[in-house]
Amino acid sequence: MDLDTLLSICLGVGLAAACGFRVFVPLLVTSLAAQTGHLTLAGGFHWIGTKPALIAFAVATLFEVLAYYVPWIDNALDLVAGPAAVVAGIVITASVVSDVDPLMRWSLAVIAGGGAAAAVQGATTVARHVSSWATMGVGNHLLATGEAIGSVVLSALSLIAPLVAAAAVAGLGLVALAVLIRRPWQQRAAT
Repeated sequence: MDLDTLLSICLGVGLAAACGFRVFVPLLVTSLAAQTGHLTLAGGFHWIGTKPALIAFAVATLFEVLAYYVPWIDNALDLVAGPAAVVAGIVITASVVSDVDPLMRWSLAVIAGGGAAAAVQGATTVARHVSSWATMGVGNHLLATGEAIGSVVLSALSLIAPLVAAAAVAGLGLVALAVLIRRPWQQRAAT
């Protein structure tokens, strides 16, 4: 595997993880980068870099970001956003991974891209439910802002420094895993 392929995989995983925060922000960033010539999309995905796609992603991003600020709609939106984030993570990963055979591209897209998007989306959904329960929904605005910022920052970082973005995603995954593993032990020790 050459360096360009590794960078494209890291780019795809970073953008896919950003889809877990907000489905359409990474697609908008990818479309902008393709429109301006800063990103070359894999064959069959050039439509992402078209002007109609850019407009559609911009409108969808605006509605998605604003909807997360409406109480109780934010929780309902998580039901739709979960599967949508996985699909977006798969598509965005496949769109940027280049110079590999189609089986490898789609395997990486489904496993790494879909998995990264699902993990982040799952974590944000749990955080939103905890916030809704603990703060009666008042804290969800802060969470929504953090998720939107996280999606923008991770999308931009993925384009600028794909290795750093992939390392950040892996690091966050390890932290989340450590919390999940440690939590049952703390509960057993408390009883």
